[in-house]
Amino acid sequence: MTDEDVPYPDATLHFGVFFQGVNHWTIWSAPQSGSQIDPASFRRVAQTAERGLFDAFFLGEGLRLREVDGLIHDLDVAGRPDAITQLAALAAVTDRIGLVSTSNTTFNEPADLARRLSGLDLLSQGRAGWNVVTTDNAWTGENFRRGGYLDHADRYRRAEEFLTAARAIWDGWSDDAVAAAVDAESWSTRGGVARVRQRSSQFDIDLVPTLPRSAQGHPVIFQAGDSAEGRDFAARNADVIFSAHGNDFDDALAFADDIRRRLRAAGRPEDDLRILPGTEIIIGATEEEAREKARWIRLEQVTPATALNIASLTWGFDLSDRDADGPLPVEDPVVVENSGAFGSRRIADPRAVVERWREQAEANRWSLRETVIALGPQRGHVGTPTSLADKFTRFARHGAVHGFNITPYLIPDGL
Repeated sequence: MTDEDVPYPDATLHFGVFFQGVNHWTIWSAPQSGSQIDPASFRRVAQTAERGLFDAFFLGEGLRLREVDGLIHDLDVAGRPDAITQLAALAAVTDRIGLVSTSNTTFNEPADLARRLSGLDLLSQGRAGWNVVTTDNAWTGENFRRGGYLDHADRYRRAEEFLTAARAIWDGWSDDAVAAAVDAESWSTRGGVARVRQRSSQFDIDLVPTLPRSAQGHPVIFQAGDSAEGRDFAARNADVIFSAHGNDFDDALAFADDIRRRLRAAGRPEDDLRILPGTEIIIGATEEEAREKARWIRLEQVTPATALNIASLTWGFDLSDRDADGPLPVEDPVVVENSGAFGSRRIADPRAVVERWREQAEANRWSLRETVIALGPQRGHVGTPTSLADKFTRFARHGAVHGFNITPYLIPDGL
């Protein structure tokens, strides 16, 4: 490949690490796994990422424990610390890496969240980021006294108004608002702090911001929604977009081209937004070793109980009493209305999925568990350091990605 063959010959890859927490991809049951809650685990991952020149350490959000049929889903790790609190602690033991909090616009208020994010930005000397997420389901809203249910169409309207208010609060202090000398007339310059008033369909705000701007001005804005509304929101507002389009080259390039079209439509340069798909990386000294390692990891990630849980979500009824190492269920799937709870139906056409699973299982003589591993949610890149470096270079130089947000399959040493 020559530089003339690619549109971005000088592309630079950026990496983030996602301390995901609540999921079955992070293996908690293997002897090599450590605590998902101990502060030392967070510190170990963040410092390893910083030593490896990663751009960001990223934490997810959990506002309600996952449930299936009203029972706590105990196959995965349950619960995690508040992201901003944890990142503030990590600010003291890191120097350069960005610290990104997932914080919800549906169940927070601008005056409070903007101040807490601004506090993290100041404590970290300008290293804070905010992954702006929305929630439209009543299931999560039940944890909040005011409810919190929003129609799907309204959640990004609220998010945009929320972000507008947050930016006004962050910009409420001018860069020269704090006196530059001890003999100044006052600590803050006259007129250096502006009152913020905003009235919209979602908010009625009247306040004086309490914190000055950080070294970077305000937190970097991340976004992860993959719907048309989410992509448009990112094109109008975000600095970085996470995606699930990072495993297949053609899929990743199609996503990136779509984002570039939306950026142009929003009046922004098409290179104004960084695309970091979430992924998992499995490395071996040889390709065969990498494949063997990946096989072990998949078996640890998709235990018999987890395979039956995934199959239950696919078929729409409880299969926990079946044999995961036996054949696929003979019953047809049931279409279940999605209530927003973890475990609710999220597959558009479960009958088509089950039909494909049955065809492949019969052709390959797979058990139910083997079918879930092979045809269930796919993730990650497997190979040697050299082959993966070449692969990622191709992705970046063709404009399919700007980097990857990596989820280690073991905590705290998997990175």
